[in-house]
Amino acid sequence: MNRTFDFKETWLHKVNPSVKLIWLVALFIAVLFIQNPSFLLNFTFMLTVLLFCFSGHPAKRIWWITFPFLLISFSTATSMIFFGKGEELWFHWGLISITKESFYRGFHIGLRAFTFSVLGLLFSLTTRPVFLFYSLMQQLKLKPKYAYSFMAGIRLIPIMISEFQIIRSALKVRGVQKKSGLKGFYQTIKTYSVSLLSQSIRRAHRIAIAMEAKRFSAVQQRTYYYETTFSKFDILFVLSFLIILPIAYEIGMHLPYFPVTDVRG
Repeated sequence: MNRTFDFKETWLHKVNPSVKLIWLVALFIAVLFIQNPSFLLNFTFMLTVLLFCFSGHPAKRIWWITFPFLLISFSTATSMIFFGKGEELWFHWGLISITKESFYRGFHIGLRAFTFSVLGLLFSLTTRPVFLFYSLMQQLKLKPKYAYSFMAGIRLIPIMISEFQIIRSALKVRGVQKKSGLKGFYQTIKTYSVSLLSQSIRRAHRIAIAMEAKRFSAVQQRTYYYETTFSKFDILFVLSFLIILPIAYEIGMHLPYFPVTDVRG
């Protein structure tokens, strides 16, 4: 099984993965302290534009990847809007009580959740896992035995999915019928998990022996198949956010979309 998605390589793909990871984690933390919904809305909009225009993936694919996160953000926002507390009541019906404070807090929390998902997608859709681990080894000095172990684990996922499909096809050929109810569910889990786990343990054991044979844990100075370095695209990446953040803040402060500037008040 080898499913890959075609995409166009952009300048975001050329940014050093370690720089991208550290900077996006910093943005994750910064977003937690943004309390102005207008500012956060502007920032989220600019991030979304960056994702759709420079991730190198078709807009339709990005939309379908983003859609589940949009639903999660919406459900998070509605929970706070419908059942939050506040003083200025807007609507009340049964258990549902919408106040001015709960509405803006719910909207802000949902928007913040969506911002996190956009930041995550911006990283995952423009970063190859192999380059990330090579960069962690070379720039952040992560020990090779950990980096190669993670890479081997990622490589095993498609193999496990392929084995799952083979087991399912084999059961169909043999005419094995699925039993209904809780007992049938337990039997199905047992049938698949025993086979998959036994194969995975054997494969992991062979990989561990191979890594030990190649002295992954003993050699301090080593060469790498991929060389990752810093480049002008790293500066461009950081600068783009240093430009986006002040613009989003200024627009949010001088042309606010909402009458509140701090959802905590």
